[in-house]
Parts: sequence; structure tokens; C-alpha cells
Amino acid sequence: MWGVLVNTLAVILGSSLGLLFKKAIPKKITDGVMMALALCTLYIGIDGVLNGSNVLLIIISMVLGAVIGFLLNLHSGIERLGVWVEQHFARSHTGTVARGFVTASLLFCVGAMTVVGSLNAGLSGDNTLLYAKSLLDLVSSMMMAVSLGIGVLLAAAFVLVFQGSIVLLAQVIHPIMTEGAVNAMVCVGSLMILALGLNLLGATKIKVANYLPALAVAPLLWWLFSLPVFGGFFA
Repeated sequence: MWGVLVNTLAVILGSSLGLLFKKAIPKKITDGVMMALALCTLYIGIDGVLNGSNVLLIIISMVLGAVIGFLLNLHSGIERLGVWVEQHFARSHTGTVARGFVTASLLFCVGAMTVVGSLNAGLSGDNTLLYAKSLLDLVSSMMMAVSLGIGVLLAAAFVLVFQGSIVLLAQVIHPIMTEGAVNAMVCVGSLMILALGLNLLGATKIKVANYLPALAVAPLLWWLFSLPVFGGFFA
């Protein structure tokens, strides 16, 4: 769990520094940073999506994930959590906490480094990838906090719970997390990062959190249809 704890602390430190120097940075610089982050997010998403190897699996996973996510209304649930914190602890940041919390939480948690790094930490105790991710998140959270505010700091809790859960469950889910299953999970996560980038640019208002179930659906489908009874359909 050391890698997860370091990553959580990196987000806390980075976002705290961003909030500390936020008022000293002109709005035009803040807007420029926001656009730069959006473009980088798009790049990360596109790069991950291009590594996908089975289009049919990704389509099915995203559709099923969307059905589950919209039925559970996950996006609104996460937003309500941000609004609750906003009302009780961050009154001076009205209107910004929920957006910053949702955007930062998803950006820090659905990428390839999160999935592979957390699995490595849980299965072999190798935290190398999570330590590298911590350095990247330190810088990203600092820049994001300048534009999106205190919600980015609160996203550290989501990072702790989400990555910590993967680490703790790694031994249990190991049998189904083949290379193909991990790649499918990463590709689905990259699509969500791509959607986040479009949201940051203001081009769309996609409720990205509603697609989170696809992260579980993709590896499960890969494992299921790779079984001999299905003729190794995705193998």
C-alpha cells in the first residue's frame, strides 16, 4: 500500500501548492493552463485508446458499463458528494468543488498507470509504477488546483480508496487479469480520459463517472469469452 499512500500524499501536496499560489496567478494564465491540461488529457486518452486490440469488446464493455452507470446514476452521486463538502466545508468555493472533485478523481484513477501500477503493487509488492505516477500527479494536481480549485485536493480521498481497493483485491482478481484483460481495461479507461479532455475544453458535458462500471465489465468479458467453452473468442 506504500505506493498508494505516496500517490495520495502527492495529490494532497500538489493541489495544496496550487491553491496556495492560485491568487497570485493572473486569470489569463489560469485559463491557458486549463487548456494545456485539456490538450494533454486528450493526448493521454488517444494514446491509450490506440493500444486497444479488440474493438467489439470495447464497444460492448462501454455500452454495458453505461447501462449500469446510468441506472446507478454514479456521476450524480459523486457530484452530490462534492456539493455536500462544498456546503459544509468550502463555502468560499461555491460552484467549483464538485467539478474539480469529479474531474480530478477520474483523471487520477482511470489511466493505465493506475490499473497496472496498483495490480503490480498488490501482486508482487512492486510500487515502482505508482511512485512514477505520484510524480506526475504531483505536477498535474498542482496545475489543476489552479484552475479547478479545492475539489482537486479532495480527490486525494478518491485516489486512496480506488487504488487501495485494486491493491487489496489484486490477489482475488489475479486469475482473470490476463494481459488481454488488462489491455481492455486500460483502453476503456483511456476512452473516459478522452471524454474528460473534451469536457475540460468545454466541447462536451459527458457524465464520465457513469461509464466507470465499464472498467470492471471489460476484463470480465475478456476472461469469460477467452474460456475454452467459447472457443477462446478473445484470446
